[in-house]
Amino acid sequence: MTEAATRHAPGAPCWVSLMVHGLDATQEFYGDLFGWEFSPGPGQLGPYVRALLGGKEVAGIGRLPADRHLPIAWTPYLATDDADATAETIRSCGGTVGVGPLDAADAGRMAIASDPSGAVFGIWQAAAHRGIALRGAHGTPVWNELLTQETASVAKFYQTLFGYHVERAEPGDADCVTLLLDGRPVAALHGLGSALPRDCGPHWMTYFEVTDTDEAVRRVVELGGRVLRPPREGTAGRLATVADPEGAVFTVVRSAER
Repeated sequence: MTEAATRHAPGAPCWVSLMVHGLDATQEFYGDLFGWEFSPGPGQLGPYVRALLGGKEVAGIGRLPADRHLPIAWTPYLATDDADATAETIRSCGGTVGVGPLDAADAGRMAIASDPSGAVFGIWQAAAHRGIALRGAHGTPVWNELLTQETASVAKFYQTLFGYHVERAEPGDADCVTLLLDGRPVAALHGLGSALPRDCGPHWMTYFEVTDTDEAVRRVVELGGRVLRPPREGTAGRLATVADPEGAVFTVVRSAER
């Protein structure tokens, strides 16, 4: 269990957030699953809480307006030193900025965007709120992966946006790309081709660390969620893909190095 750095480098995933209809029920689900406690956060986009582990912020959950019927999904935020300049680059590179940039009280400045394939992500210019403050513990975000049709064009988009070094899988292997900052892997892109689920399209997947993958999956089902891909061994560790009661999809993983 380690504290996160006080400042996230531009392009590094720095926060994850979920917008739902049933805020109270969702807090109960994740509080039971991950041991999260909650404190009020900025309310510019409606009621919003920050999830805490040991008093340290690890994620956010907000309530969608009753008349908004958007996909319920975990959204990663990428750090930036200038949200307005990054938003302009997103637009010039074929992406779309759907919300903002706008100030979130004194916490920072943010925008919600989508890449040219349609996958939604956020950008965060930190002020008082630096982002994820704890790494490695049960219930902390540990990895982010874009699931898309093919990686070539979208990798260029993200590389232009934040200057990532792009590391491709060996020729003949799966269509996988790792994004690195200063030599450190920070996220991945995975091209699924026709295997990409049509009902959700290209999307970012958030991975949460757990102490026991099989036990976490059992709790998800008990709490009203469902299993999309059962526990299995992967290069990152033992992982499973699940959905919460409102349908937000995420992956739980016991990392191999634990």
